[in-house]
Amino acid sequence: MTTKTPTDKTTDTAKVTTTPVVPLPPAAARATALAGSALALVGTFLAWTWTDEFPGDLTVTGYPGGLQVLTLVGSVLTLLFALSGWGSSRPGDARSGKGIPGLGWLTPGGTNSPVLLSALGVLGTTGYTLGAISQELGGLVNLEPGAWVSGAGALVAVIGALGLPADQPYGADEPAPGLWGRIRHALTAPEPARARELPSWAEILIIAAGFGAGLYVFAYGISTEYSELFIGFLITAAFGFTAVTRAGLLKRLSALTAKHRNVTLAAAFAAAICFPFTQSNDQFALIGANILIFATVALGLNVVVGLAGLLDLGYVAFLGVGAYAAALVSGSPQSSIGVHFPFWAAVLTGALASLVFGVVIGAPTLRLRGDYLAIVTLGFGEIFRITMNNLNGNSGPDVTNGSNGIPNIPDLEVLGFNLGVPHDVLGHELTRSGNYYLLMLLFTAIVVLVFRRSAESRIGRAWVAIREDETAATAMGINGFRLKLLAFALGACLAGLAGTVQAHVSYSVTPEQYQFAGSVPPNSAFLLAAVILGGMGTISGPLIGAALLYLIPAKLQFMAEYQLLLFGAALMFLMRFRPEGLVADRRKQLEFHDTGQLDVPDDKPLPDGATGVAKAGA
Repeated sequence: MTTKTPTDKTTDTAKVTTTPVVPLPPAAARATALAGSALALVGTFLAWTWTDEFPGDLTVTGYPGGLQVLTLVGSVLTLLFALSGWGSSRPGDARSGKGIPGLGWLTPGGTNSPVLLSALGVLGTTGYTLGAISQELGGLVNLEPGAWVSGAGALVAVIGALGLPADQPYGADEPAPGLWGRIRHALTAPEPARARELPSWAEILIIAAGFGAGLYVFAYGISTEYSELFIGFLITAAFGFTAVTRAGLLKRLSALTAKHRNVTLAAAFAAAICFPFTQSNDQFALIGANILIFATVALGLNVVVGLAGLLDLGYVAFLGVGAYAAALVSGSPQSSIGVHFPFWAAVLTGALASLVFGVVIGAPTLRLRGDYLAIVTLGFGEIFRITMNNLNGNSGPDVTNGSNGIPNIPDLEVLGFNLGVPHDVLGHELTRSGNYYLLMLLFTAIVVLVFRRSAESRIGRAWVAIREDETAATAMGINGFRLKLLAFALGACLAGLAGTVQAHVSYSVTPEQYQFAGSVPPNSAFLLAAVILGGMGTISGPLIGAALLYLIPAKLQFMAEYQLLLFGAALMFLMRFRPEGLVADRRKQLEFHDTGQLDVPDDKPLPDGATGVAKAGA
């Protein structure tokens, strides 16, 4: 009986498990992917249909429009990834210096998986477009040659990409490579090669360019004018983002942002300030303002759930408390109080009212844990909504006008600047929605600062200790109840701060805006999902999660009846493939993955007690 050494086993596994799905020589496979991408690119300059009844006018030859632009962008990305590994015969060759000079920096984490993912994005976008044209116009007969050229090119590119070997060997417990297995394996990012040191000014320029690109993509997604284009954008963006991630570019960018944290925050808010100036439609700027409100509230919930580990299912009620308090004191003719506070006083009133409610509700309930706490907070959220409904002069005192709410809330005036009328700024008209967007951006900056300082303080570390093991934290001398109450109160105050702006943006507040679950955010279920989807305990995670969960329902209103179904399916998919969220901190990577190296720079320490490799149940 013969035995193999560990080295022999690893070598044999690597030889077997990097075998591609389609049996092609690596050079021929890469050439096929290049040819297919080029063909898909050429097809975008030809007409895809004969009539302009399909949105986007795809009848023009020589000038791509609408969904053709998305196919063009995906094809160019696939071409660049494929060219960056030209001449490499084995996985990792491009990372060791092989490939076309000047393009190797595009794929520090691997040259083949990005080609496959971006090619799948082109095929998905093109295939969806061809299906939409056929469905809306009545059959495949409505397709012009350009559509067939791009569709065939995209399919050829995917076949060529499936002929490329995997960037890293399959694990011993992974199934034999097949189509689905190859795609799943492509979603595992290899460790990128160490980048050579750049001057500080060059690193700052790279950070600025990254946020500039992010602003352009986000602005394009919001300004899509019809649902077909937005669905195509989602397909292209999802596969493109994944391909860029697996290429190792985002890890490089993350290392730079960790090194220049203050510059990163400044660049992020500078890009956000530019957003309303990129929009010509006031409705799109309004979506941006509502996304910021939703994201700010989600970041406040992240203090409670992400840092302290308290499951709050009635958090939207604190947003409602702030909104109602601001509406009552902002001079609305329907207000039962009949006072008109200045802006700063209305903001403080809303924030303090939510803070008081957070303390009053938290004091008797935070001695509970887990599911019991969740049930109590869910009850509080429903009690708030029912109480606002009953304060109508019949079932109770006439305070909130019952189900009619408080309408006609006047626009804010800050330092003589009326936010309700357009203003000319540097030759660009800043609309009402743009004004409130910038005001909400200021509040978001305040909330981000509070969250960051709190998380990095002794209190923040105590919250994390309570979240991980409250019994052990109490044994170490941490006053669990007092610190949980502080987290609850701080989260409520931040939600109330956002509620004061929401009341003025929407002109009115009604009880039905503050439900546990519904098809339109914000509500408690969507807020909690935004934190989990984005990544608990992080700053950018809830902001990204909230943006996605607000933007997608706003742009796909024709699917309103199925939104909750799709929402649940998306959460199940996420929990299966990325339970730590889109933006994961180091602890979550250790907690949810059996093995693997932490994606942290060498100069960043690991969490207390953590090692570079996590075991099951860590």
